[in-house]
Amino acid sequence: RWALRRASVVIAVSEWERRQLRQDFDVEAQVIPNGLDIDRFRTATPESRERPYLLTVGRLVEYKGVQHVVRALANRRLAEFRLVVAGSGPYRDRLEAIADEEGVADRVTFAGYVDDDRLPGLYAGASVFLSLSTVEAYGMTVAESLAAGTPCVGREAGALSDWVSHMGGVGISGPTPEAVATGGTA
Repeated sequence: RWALRRASVVIAVSEWERRQLRQDFDVEAQVIPNGLDIDRFRTATPESRERPYLLTVGRLVEYKGVQHVVRALANRRLAEFRLVVAGSGPYRDRLEAIADEEGVADRVTFAGYVDDDRLPGLYAGASVFLSLSTVEAYGMTVAESLAAGTPCVGREAGALSDWVSHMGGVGISGPTPEAVATGGTA
């Protein structure tokens, strides 16, 4: 709080973060969203795969919520889809175990780190992008996906709540397998 009050200007990357700074530290912030080269995603050639796929992108840690997508893949409504998990991190082994437990390991591809040149096409080729993190200050992966023209399912938490009102964004309040599989319309 002391450092924030001494700052000439406090910057937040989203309205959600601005509200958090006000609530937690009683300081006002100016919102300057993260930048995004929209044309890089808008003009991407969709990656081609044998079957339609769902996509998650990000560091593999528990709070990112990828486990909810893996569990939802077992829902019969998603039987035609594969899941591509782009990213690396310490939670990968647990995610692989969950895929085994749910009987969907053959439909989940752990792509690891995806090169910046490939990423726009991966977004553009996905049927749906999912971001089920418990907290994000901005939601850059959602911005990238929407720029690529791919609809998103996001958890109504943190700054992801701000994205659900945008075209292509669908919010779910609880990441149950049924809610994830139906985009919250169950």
